[in-house]
Amino acid sequence: MMIQTKYHGEISIEENEILKFEQGIPGFNDEKDFILIPLEQGSPFLILQSMQTAELGFVVVNPFQFTADYEFDLSESDKEILEIKSEKDVEVYTILTVKERFEETTANLQAPLIVNRNQNKAKQIILNEQKYSIKHNLFAQTQLK
Repeated sequence: MMIQTKYHGEISIEENEILKFEQGIPGFNDEKDFILIPLEQGSPFLILQSMQTAELGFVVVNPFQFTADYEFDLSESDKEILEIKSEKDVEVYTILTVKERFEETTANLQAPLIVNRNQNKAKQIILNEQKYSIKHNLFAQTQLK
């Protein structure tokens, strides 16, 4: 199927690429279906693109590529909602706030996106741990791995 995207124009996707956010994303509760599109070939950055609204695309990244000590536990209810059976089912992304000077870009470590690719289910969770920030400097700890 063909869809319009914020950063890539019109693209072709497969039905099995669609991620279902049953509860939407906080602030975008009506947006339930998204796909992940590489920002560009070879880049660690992806676009979480709404299937419903072409203008809605979030730049995301796997936080473990940039933050050495990032860790948290998923609640049993989140595992159940996402149908997670194994750690191998889980992909984690964080939404970025891209700054004009890219090295000042921040990541929302307080609210990661959890994806179960096997079931095509996803959810943004809010961590109760105060050690993570919604504006973590992406390049503060490590260089791109």
